[in-house]
This record gives sequence, structure tokens and C-alpha cells, in this order.
Amino acid sequence: MTATFSSALKRGRAFLTPTSSSTAVPRLADSFSKAPEGGLFPKVDPAIDGEDCDHDCESCSIKYPAKFKIDEDDNLYGHVNAWATHILVATGKTDWVRDVSDEKGSVMEAVRDCGIEPSNGKLMLSASNMPPPYEHHSPSDPTTVLLLPAFTIVGNVTPISVPDLIKNHINPAPTSTTPFHSQIPKPPPPDISSLSLDAVPSTRSDDTVPAQTPTASPSNFITRPCPHRYLILLCSQKTRDARCGQSAPLLRREFERHLRPLGLYRDLQDERPGGVGIYFISHVGGHKYSANLMIYRRGGVEAMDAAERDGSERNGHANSQGQVLGNGKIEGHGISSGNEATAGGPNGWMPPGGSHGKENSVGMGEGSQCIWLARVRPEDCEGIVKHTILKGKVIKPDRQLRGGFDRERGLVSW
Repeated sequence: MTATFSSALKRGRAFLTPTSSSTAVPRLADSFSKAPEGGLFPKVDPAIDGEDCDHDCESCSIKYPAKFKIDEDDNLYGHVNAWATHILVATGKTDWVRDVSDEKGSVMEAVRDCGIEPSNGKLMLSASNMPPPYEHHSPSDPTTVLLLPAFTIVGNVTPISVPDLIKNHINPAPTSTTPFHSQIPKPPPPDISSLSLDAVPSTRSDDTVPAQTPTASPSNFITRPCPHRYLILLCSQKTRDARCGQSAPLLRREFERHLRPLGLYRDLQDERPGGVGIYFISHVGGHKYSANLMIYRRGGVEAMDAAERDGSERNGHANSQGQVLGNGKIEGHGISSGNEATAGGPNGWMPPGGSHGKENSVGMGEGSQCIWLARVRPEDCEGIVKHTILKGKVIKPDRQLRGGFDRERGLVSW
């Protein structure tokens, strides 16, 4: 008895005595675990989601070419490499050189060759058809970058400014394994050591407004939140595989057909809050399983929907993109209710460079999930809109789910 008590006391002392390992801040990824096959995202249930929830769309008239053949035998789940952050570089193009990092003088080349690796994990790099700020864009001109899962747009990015982009925006940003509900430490202030004194606002004794810390990095990036609530990323790079170049535009047309009646479709120039943005991106791997698509979903979507319904009930109407039904539900997601909120995700993280100002509450927040699907066909689009995009559920996980992450549940596929 005495020996047992003594042993327990020693274990208690050892537990309470600080050590070099116990006092260290644990890595955020430590709280994440690999989800087994079938455990990462819920599968649709006919009893809950309707008897036809796992059926192909019967009204789909779009078909792949007759010779569109893919691998149907491999098991897909769990074979994608881990990634922490993901950036989409605006190029205005839908096809690129075989390796986008080989595009001379581009931001993609600079990311590869600048010699700085992100400190928060692996960065996935994609060229995209997002429109650059200049109509006649050359690779070395300033362009725009979309940072995920932060859902932050960074403007005025040039090849020479890529090191600053990594240090001041990518490194402090949330990652695929940042717990969604934990408080993220505020990012360090931008490195302004290379700024001249002329770039720092001066203060005069008669100033009535207190001096503020400079918010511009040496590269003068301009940051703002991505307006969309959901993102569909379609591989369109036909220089890597002709099937990607064939499938991406066909899938976009079919997605548009199902998104428009819901008020959710957003084209490349449409920055209304909410809705679904569809972008073409460069090769992500696994082209023999075409079509590949990645769906990023913002966190707290259910809370946002509740806020929209509440605002619409108080106002007695919804805007022209949706209808208020008898039960108070808005038909059509991503609709502005007129409520404004200060920018910043639910974790309080805000991109370096200061406040976004007042933004509509719809669409705000970091991405909490990425659902990576393959072997997607046009007849799958209706179900993907209804259940995967809007609910976070998968329909054919055995055949289509390659992987992804869920920050709210602490799960990854790798």
C-alpha cells in the first residue's frame, strides 16, 4: 500500500515538475490526427439528405468526349501529400508552361527560387485564371495572390517582393493544421527595416490624431478578404494532360447551371459577398484521375446562415438574390443581409497590413475545410453543389475522395 502511494506521488511530482519539453509550446499540428478512410468527411445519408442524394443528375446534358478515359482502379484516399498553405497566383490564363515555376520572371518562379521556405509548413503553389490587375499583363508586373485557407487576397505582388510575401503574410497565416477554434497569436508586424525614413509617417506636435505604426511592408502589399464563401478550384492545365483542359470548362458550365438559381454563382469579375468562386488552376497531381477539383469552405458557415436569416427576418425581406421563405430560411446562400462587421476571422487573425475596414459579415472567416475530389464528371455537379459545397458532405467517397483537411474537427488525410 505504502509502495503504491509512494509510486503515485512520484508520478504526480514528475507530472507537475516543468521540463524543457513540457514548457515548450506544442506545435499546432499535434492536435490533428489522420482520419481513416470514411472518417474525414461525412457521407450523405438518404434518411437525412433525401432519397436521391447519391444519385447522378438526370438533367445533365454535358458529356465528356468519347475518348475521355481515366484510371478507375486505384484507391484514391490518403495519397495526397500534406500541405499547410496554398496560394493562387493571378495570371489571367487557363494553361501554362508544364511547370509553372519555369515561367520566366514570374511570381511562381520567384516562389521557387527566392531561397526562403515558409516557416509554417509546405506551401502549395498554383497558377490561376484569376484576372491580374493590368489588362496587358507580363509575368513581372504586379499581380494578385489568393492565400488559403486564410481566404485573404494580397495585391501588388511582384517577383522581387515574394520574400516579403512569405515572411509577412504566409508565415503568420493560418494553415491546414491550425485548430480552427483556438486563438491564433497575432502575426508579427511587417519587417520595415528596409524602409527609408521618408516612408514612415511623421508626427507633429499639433497633430490631433496619435501617430500610427506603419502598416505597409516594404513591398506595399494591399490586403483584403476574399469575398466568396466557397471556392471550387478546377485543374485546367492541358499542357500536363489534355483531359484537364477538356474537363475544366465543361464542369464550370455545369456548376454554373446549378449555382445560378441559388444566387450562388460568381464569375471572375463578381465580388459580391458570399457565393461560390470558380477558378482554374495549374496541375495539382493525379491527372489520370481527371477531373480533379478542390473545394475550400469557410468555417462557421452555419452561424453565418443563421445571422443572415435573423437579419432578413428583422428586415422582413431578402435582397434580389434570394427569397425569404415562410420558415425564415433564405433561398440562396451568400446573400447580404445588410449587417456589417469588422473584418477578421472567427479566430481574430487578420492579415498584416491593418484592418480591412467594415465588411459585410457574409463570407467573412477563414477556411475550415478543403475537400479534394477526383474522377468528377458533369453529372456529379448537382450533388456536389447541394451536399458537398453547402453541407460539407461527400457523395462517392470510395470512388472520388482523395483527401483534404477539417480544421474544426482536427482531421487530415495525410
